[in-house]
Amino acid sequence: MDVFAEMPSIISIVPVESRQRPSESFVLRFEALAGTSTKRRVDLELRILDVVFALLFGLLALPCALVIAVVVAATSGLPVLYRGERVGRSGRVFTIVKFRTLRRDAETRLGPYLGDELVRRTELEYTRVGRALKTSQLDELPQLWNVFRGAMSFVGPRPIRPRFFEQLAADLPAYWQRLVVRPGLTGFAQVRRGYETSMADKLAHDLEWIADRSVRLYLRTLFATALRVLGQTLRPRRG
Repeated sequence: MDVFAEMPSIISIVPVESRQRPSESFVLRFEALAGTSTKRRVDLELRILDVVFALLFGLLALPCALVIAVVVAATSGLPVLYRGERVGRSGRVFTIVKFRTLRRDAETRLGPYLGDELVRRTELEYTRVGRALKTSQLDELPQLWNVFRGAMSFVGPRPIRPRFFEQLAADLPAYWQRLVVRPGLTGFAQVRRGYETSMADKLAHDLEWIADRSVRLYLRTLFATALRVLGQTLRPRRG
């Protein structure tokens, strides 16, 4: 069930990252590595929770999503949604969907950057309502569809673009292990350290989740994320 199917037609016009798709060898190489990992029963339990929560939150959030779509269109024009390719479980590439928070063609200007430099430059690209959507994480409401379809989970390593994944997999030998689980809307790294943490530190937190993942940790991470987002939203902005 696509809870966003009833949105206005304006949101069907979306930008896609202008770059070449990763080669089949890229997918096969990391799929083979991730396939060596032992399957766990907890993964099925977490998948059931993903589907239940995606349906529940999707239905509850639909009115809010419609309002956001109209506001984004009215304040920064079309398109309302952003689409981009990300690396998912077993190296499979999927299309992530978000409400657009940056100016048009920001992807082209930000494309070469990663880490702290990307965070700094992104600050200059926000639209009038984009910063508020990002802070409250309301821009990620459309990703409930990614979760429902099975491309993502609520908890897991944050998804990354294919070209950066290849680069990081070369720099950090254990980076491919993130592919053992589905990428998440939130994760240990985001709850504990925020988005400006180094890639090596984020990987350490991601690997801890992969090793210790459980229903209890899943629910605790969702609760901690809700508290963190609420605190960020209510915190007065400086300047």
